[in-house]
Amino acid sequence: MNDCLFFGLNQNPKLLKNEPNRIIRPIQFKFKNENENENENENENENEKQIKQISSGRFSTIFLFENGKAIEYLKDSKQNPSKIQIENIQKVTVGHGNEAILTKEGNVFSKGEDINSKNTKEFINISSLIEDKNDRIIQDIVSGSESIYLLTSNRNAYGIGSNQFSQLGFDSETLKKTQKPILMMKNVSKIFSGNSTDSVFLLNSNQELFCCGDHYWGQLGLGDIDLAIEEEIQKLTKIQNIPKGKIIDIQCGSYHSIMLIEDENENPKRKLYSTGHFKNNGKDEDIYEFTEIKSSLFENDDYILKFSCGNSHTLILTSNSKLIVFGNNYNGQLGTGDTKNQLIPIQIELPKLRFNEDISNYHISCGFQNSFLYYSPPPFSNLEEDLIKLFRRKEFCDISFKTKNGEIIKAHKLILKYRLKDENQIEKLQEIISKKSIKESNQIFEMIYSNNSKINPKLYSEIKEIINSNEKIEETMKRIYLNENENEKDFIIERKEKQYKFPKLILIMRSELYRGMFLSVTEMILLIKLEIIVN
Repeated sequence: MNDCLFFGLNQNPKLLKNEPNRIIRPIQFKFKNENENENENENENENEKQIKQISSGRFSTIFLFENGKAIEYLKDSKQNPSKIQIENIQKVTVGHGNEAILTKEGNVFSKGEDINSKNTKEFINISSLIEDKNDRIIQDIVSGSESIYLLTSNRNAYGIGSNQFSQLGFDSETLKKTQKPILMMKNVSKIFSGNSTDSVFLLNSNQELFCCGDHYWGQLGLGDIDLAIEEEIQKLTKIQNIPKGKIIDIQCGSYHSIMLIEDENENPKRKLYSTGHFKNNGKDEDIYEFTEIKSSLFENDDYILKFSCGNSHTLILTSNSKLIVFGNNYNGQLGTGDTKNQLIPIQIELPKLRFNEDISNYHISCGFQNSFLYYSPPPFSNLEEDLIKLFRRKEFCDISFKTKNGEIIKAHKLILKYRLKDENQIEKLQEIISKKSIKESNQIFEMIYSNNSKINPKLYSEIKEIINSNEKIEETMKRIYLNENENEKDFIIERKEKQYKFPKLILIMRSELYRGMFLSVTEMILLIKLEIIVN
């Protein structure tokens, strides 16, 4: 179903069968959901089977798929993975003793001893427990070790779960834990924590960074050794010595924290900074404020795409397809081929990747003592997803393209005709496809129909000349899509005293494409994206 690389502690025997307890080199395996009936999914698009996210903690691992479904593996369990009975999942997070699910509707379901002590295996809607009923739409979720953080659509940050190290921003002696979300801070743009840490960072809209929680090893980066000796920061405290630039991300382990900064005036533009225990922070000494991680592996023409922290190890992925690692390696979680710790960053060799030329579509996820590297397709808007599904309907594919291996891939000629600049461009597309594999050809068609250059930069550069990128049409389509009112007789959509009239081409496409079938307003808007005349 999916290619995925794994290394480290193999605590999910049903995920990696017949493999040792410690996997010290990256191995490639095919993920397959054993609970799914394959006959039920035979018509499912490949894009819907793709892994969207992996989140792994000390006791469980969750796989989230593009179709909004997720499954869960439990540590040392002999049972098959269980399907999570929640639909339309947007994001998953796993901590030491908790799991949280964010749905596309903005609800958060969670389980764990510090969340629901009466039934630790049952998911409950914790967003509905927020006292302010107008603040219950959740935008993002982050798991700490034994706590969960919620960011609402009103930019308010809430915390729930354990407060043993004041990681909820309150005195731990007064508040041991809470099973009801409590407001931590307002005007928050991002929350950062980690699946094995009791530390948390909150970033406001002014790029001011606040922190609280465990600080025994200096992992909050406050720059004062005396504060580290106090072991915990009991209230949200502003960090003064922030590196110059925009904070892109912060990842936290049990003993260290890593910050990614982007500065347009620097070369390289993106730099990593760390703080905390020397065995984990990529440096050879304890540090108590965010300090740049310098290495020859970070070249000027290289670009740090993403990174992830586990309990005590860090993985970094760069634009030149480098996987750079450092930290604890007792269980082989660095993938170096041995179990020696690495104090400073080193590069490891990777097996051939599924789409090696497009590394930006790969993601890394560090568990407690293991690591995942997996392919995930770029995100599409709902409109683009619908359009691609429409394009892939076999009954409407009436033009054939031959790939370099002689394989045949089919598309819809009428849609191609109006998505490209003119019909003659189809011949140029035929020539390009004849030099590509079936997988590359599928990517090209996805680029054409989504007009998304992020799918594969190298392939996109080859065909960008024949893709119609009319911004005015795109903007008009979006306005109509947000507020449509169809007049079936005249094919006119009215909005704010303006009329948008469908050209005759749309009528032709309607009858040709659907052959007399009923056309919904949403499907009609998909066709508008291909060609529209604004009166």
